Amino acid sequence: QVQLVESGGGLVQPGGSLRLSCAASGTSISMYTMGWYRQAPGKQRELVAGISSGGSPNYADSVKGRFTISRDNAKKTVYLQMNSLKPEDTAVYYCNARRFTAYWGQGTQVTVSS
Repeated sequence: QVQLVESGGGLVQPGGSLRLSCAASGTSISMYTMGWYRQAPGKQRELVAGISSGGSPNYADSVKGRFTISRDNAKKTVYLQMNSLKPEDTAVYYCNARRFTAYWGQGTQVTVSS
């Protein structure tokens, strides 16, 4: 099993930056595909960025060029660097670990507002 704990959310002004962290425990994450999802009020949860066990990233079109996902398997941590934040990035951000099954963190709130 994998337990995931997100951190780094908060309130930021438009154009600002945040870095989210997802700390895993319970087992190594090196063989897991890791991802960041988000869910805004009244909307479905959507994939923001994913990174394969080999380190290949993929991004939603809405965040390409602004967000960067990375992983440190030794620290069992996945990061999401978010730059040039927009009000429409406001959501609860969830970390996901997937191999034969999927695990979720509890989420961290990101609010982009002036």
